[in-house]
Amino acid sequence: MKAIRIEATGGPDVMQWQDITLPPPGPGEVRIRHTAIGLNFIDTYHRSGLYPLGLPSGLGLEAAAVIEAVGEGVTLPVGARVGYCWGPIGAYATHRNIAAAMLVPLPDGVSEEVAAAGLLKGCTTEFLVERCARVKAGDWALVPAAAGGVGLLLVQWLKSLGATVIAVAGSADKLALAAAHGADHGVLDTDDVAARVRSLTDGCGADVVFDGVGRASWESSLDSLKRRGLMISFGNASGPVSGVDLGILARKGSLFATRPTLFDYYSTPEDRATYGGRVLAMMASGALKLAVNQRYPLSEVATAHADLAARRTTGSTVLLP
Repeated sequence: MKAIRIEATGGPDVMQWQDITLPPPGPGEVRIRHTAIGLNFIDTYHRSGLYPLGLPSGLGLEAAAVIEAVGEGVTLPVGARVGYCWGPIGAYATHRNIAAAMLVPLPDGVSEEVAAAGLLKGCTTEFLVERCARVKAGDWALVPAAAGGVGLLLVQWLKSLGATVIAVAGSADKLALAAAHGADHGVLDTDDVAARVRSLTDGCGADVVFDGVGRASWESSLDSLKRRGLMISFGNASGPVSGVDLGILARKGSLFATRPTLFDYYSTPEDRATYGGRVLAMMASGALKLAVNQRYPLSEVATAHADLAARRTTGSTVLLP
């Protein structure tokens, strides 16, 4: 059995491919064999130290797996296909022990690669659109980094609710990809994004911005909102937003702003079963389409992290043990 471990934070080179030994699963636990592991921007935040961890540590929050052994009190059977995306950290491994309460069964219509690539992104999309923004038909939504893993799912989910979606991306090819997933309008991130949004919305602005970019798009996202619009900052792809003057929300139109995290919306087994189950059901039905565009051996995860940071990836990526 092997796992990626870090003993210090830093660049991709701090990740070490190490042998591990696992004890039998304890009460309420299962031992799982990972078949596919999700790659997410939050993994780079943990690795770099942007989101501090106790060290040494594993990495990775999301995977699909097969149960190999069960501890006392577990009702899930050996051989069951399962997925998770809520931690605890340590998914970058061939095997691990984990609490059975953190797992959701995978439906027959969802492959293990798709589950590993899309469960965290899908659950992020669900809570952002449905429970944080509460988007309704007719709303205008702006999606920076719309060709990324979460971005493409946001576009699809927003369109399913009847919203008008403005996609922002770094190239014409990426805007075309967002359009193929349902985006109504596309804007290059090198353009004056706020001016384009104002033009498209007859000077009004967007109802909500789903901003996973962070520092580089903070100002343009705020300037793209209508009066009393909602700014959702959920990621730091370009670096964290810091030193914010709260009065800027008043000056730009009595705006609302939130910095939500998945773990506060999926904090109980009931949340995970209900909302995670809904995401998987949408994947199984084809209502939520997910493209696995990159695959890397787990042992080459440093390359995957470098490609993700350099924006050389589109859609979703999986690591294969």
